[in-house]
Amino acid sequence: MRRLLLVDDDSVFAGVMQAALIRRGFEVRVAHATEPALALLSDWLPDDAIVDLRMPGSSGLALISGLRKANPAMRIVMLTGYASIATAVEAIKLGATHYLAKPADVDDIVAALERDRGDAGIAPSARPLSVERLEWEHIQKVLAENEGNVSATARALGMHRRTLQRKLFKRPVRDD
Repeated sequence: MRRLLLVDDDSVFAGVMQAALIRRGFEVRVAHATEPALALLSDWLPDDAIVDLRMPGSSGLALISGLRKANPAMRIVMLTGYASIATAVEAIKLGATHYLAKPADVDDIVAALERDRGDAGIAPSARPLSVERLEWEHIQKVLAENEGNVSATARALGMHRRTLQRKLFKRPVRDD
C-alpha cells in the first residue's frame, strides 16, 4: 500500500480527496498547513504527496524541499486553484513531479502520481494567451520573485497595493 500525504487547507476538499484515494488503495494522511505536514514526516514517510499551493502561512512551494529531503524519490503533485505559468515553473524547479490546476479529479491526480516523466507528445496550444491572462501570469511571476510579498510586488509593478490585492483576489483568467 502506497503512503500518500495530502496537504490542503480546505478541509472539505481534503476529506473528499482522502476518501477517494483510500478507495484506490492509498494509505492517506492529511495536513492542513505546511508546518503540520513537515511534523508528520518525523514518524511517517510517504511515497507520494499532493500539495495545495495556497495555504495560510507558508505556501505549498515552501513544503517541496522538505518533502524532497525526507524522500528524494517521492512523487509530488502541486495542486492549485490559482494556476499560473510562474508558479508551475517554480514548483517544478523546486522538485514537484507534476502541477495540476483545480478542479482536478482524483483520476487525474492518480494518473499524475503514476507518471515519472513528462509527455513530449502533448501538442502546444495554437492560440496565444489573452492580454488578461498575460497580465495574470506576469503578476504571478513578480509575486514569486518577491517571495509572496504583496507590497514589494506592487512597488515592482508600479501599481497601488490595493489594486494589486484586488487583482490577486480574483480567479485567474481562463484562457479557453
